[in-house]
Amino acid sequence: MAIILEICVETMASIAAARAGGADRIELCSALALGGLTPSAGLIAAAVAQPLPCHVMIRPRGGDFAYDADEVAQMERDIAYAAGAGMAGVVFGAARDGALDRPVLDRLMACVRTAGRPLSTTLHRAIDTLDDPVAAIEVAVGLGLDRVLSSGGATTALTGIETLRAMHERAAGRLKVMAGSGINAGNVAALLAAGVDEIHASCSSPRPSENAALHRLDFAATVPITDAGRVRALREAIDS
Repeated sequence: MAIILEICVETMASIAAARAGGADRIELCSALALGGLTPSAGLIAAAVAQPLPCHVMIRPRGGDFAYDADEVAQMERDIAYAAGAGMAGVVFGAARDGALDRPVLDRLMACVRTAGRPLSTTLHRAIDTLDDPVAAIEVAVGLGLDRVLSSGGATTALTGIETLRAMHERAAGRLKVMAGSGINAGNVAALLAAGVDEIHASCSSPRPSENAALHRLDFAATVPITDAGRVRALREAIDS
């Protein structure tokens, strides 16, 4: 079975580059510099109109993954909107005190089940903040999630490769383990040998603005732009 390559993006230009490079799926976000937040309605609508399946990030803010009642309600509304807009899947997570926040995740999964159309579900890298990401696989399976995105609790997936291997073994085919963080054509073979099921990458480089006022006012002055050549190189490395 071919390994799925998912590329995370925050612009339509990056979606076009991911498609040109041979990506299988898009993770649609805003604010990748913050780890990815829920994108705008306009970007969601534009992304749905192109042919690659898109999974949308459901994350109301940067920072930790311990959400209050208003934030959970916002996430529920965002899931319902994503389903109505035609998204193929949703990406979310919730964690508190070193463990997955089961009550919040139960609510989000209930929203998925009542969304009116099938949605694929991904637990994002909130799992990497846990005391025991391997044991958390059992919780993710019990929730009915389709996959987890993880770097094995490390800064990069290659550094966390042994934890990713253990997560894959614990999952035992009950859900997919998708490796992400720092993956490129030069290191993906080692991760595939560890048994991960899918690959997640940005294949991007920052494009700094030449507008001096942005720097002076401390506005975000760079935009991550997906490089079609890097996507293609990663796709070829996976396929070989």
